[in-house]
Amino acid sequence: MNRLVDRRLSGKNRSAVNRQRFLRRFKAQIRRAAAEAVSGRKVADLERGERISIPAKDLSEPVFHHGPGGRRNLVLPGNREFVSGDRIDRPEDGGAGKGSGGSPDGEGMDEFVFELTKEEFMDYFFQDLALPDLVKKQLAAAPEVKKARAGFVSQGNPSSLHVVRSMKQAIGRRMAMAAGPRDALREAEAALEQLVAQGLGASVEADELRDEIEALKARIAAVPFIDTWDLRYAHRVDQPTPSSQAVMFCLLDVSGSMDVGRKNIAKRFFMLLYLFLTRSYERIDLVFIRHHTVAREVDEEEFFASRESGGTVVSSALELMHEIILERYPSASWNIYAAQASDGDNWDNDSPRCRELLLQNILPLTQYYAYVEIEAEEPQSLWHEYERVKAASPRFAMQRILTLEDIYPVFRELFRKKVA
Repeated sequence: MNRLVDRRLSGKNRSAVNRQRFLRRFKAQIRRAAAEAVSGRKVADLERGERISIPAKDLSEPVFHHGPGGRRNLVLPGNREFVSGDRIDRPEDGGAGKGSGGSPDGEGMDEFVFELTKEEFMDYFFQDLALPDLVKKQLAAAPEVKKARAGFVSQGNPSSLHVVRSMKQAIGRRMAMAAGPRDALREAEAALEQLVAQGLGASVEADELRDEIEALKARIAAVPFIDTWDLRYAHRVDQPTPSSQAVMFCLLDVSGSMDVGRKNIAKRFFMLLYLFLTRSYERIDLVFIRHHTVAREVDEEEFFASRESGGTVVSSALELMHEIILERYPSASWNIYAAQASDGDNWDNDSPRCRELLLQNILPLTQYYAYVEIEAEEPQSLWHEYERVKAASPRFAMQRILTLEDIYPVFRELFRKKVA
């Protein structure tokens, strides 16, 4: 009997393979459960995972069991209700009693509770989202490369040693080098057996054959098991990969009409957008623009943290965005996107100006422009002007956000993947 002892250390990731297999197998059920969990989740909880439940019926597996009929002998534990000779009725719920967690009507089933990490939950949440109409316009200035397999070489780094290929080479070499001596060995052994059968085992000829056999065995044994010539290393070369350049403009209204509640909703929307972009795309530029009566380009920290107040001139942000596009992001080589958040309050004579800037200067250069209005009352003048923009251009989308709970549905509607 062979006894195997596993002396490997039990690391913290010993179940990672089984976990990934479970996620792949029940991908549809987990995605559906994660989508249901999103509806009751707050945006402030982005930094945690999610505990989801999967119906037990979706986890069922084929099993072997006794068929109907037949006679069986069972040994049941003693109890206070039954005595020898009593007949036990079949449960009406098919056996799903208290021990199985069944419901009183016999129809319910347990649910399997599964804990998703933050990374896994966000992967499922962003799985069906993408920047619309991402076009491969021009290769990035800094070419991207990836390692691609290019066969095997006889020299290389020890870390890239291919054990299976090296063993195949060694086996082939040993077979080739020992082929001749093995044939001669078989012939010498056959001749010696023939002499022994004739009663000439002690003759001089038999002794010579024995010496030859020993020499051939020594020659075969001298062939090394593995040689430096046998080693093969996996060869990988740099292969250029096409990469598209994309930039996302984030425009935030920080005027006095945007109270603390509206600014909080707007910041949460842009936090979600920022998390989505940085997780989904490796090469994408982010441009943050804050505006009241005057627009200003800021960094990420100032965009989300600083507080300002004043009047509202939305066209100042659009003009600054147009200037930055012409200066740094030519539309011939960049995919340009924009997301704007505002309460819709604007000077009456400035809203038509915003519509003209979008239709004439910005939308012809962009791939997609998303506008969200954070307002609990009736739409403002800017909303009505933007409705005309939406009717004139398919690249423009707009939604209203009333509460924090509306951020997830609006975000998913704006950046949902298009079905081909």
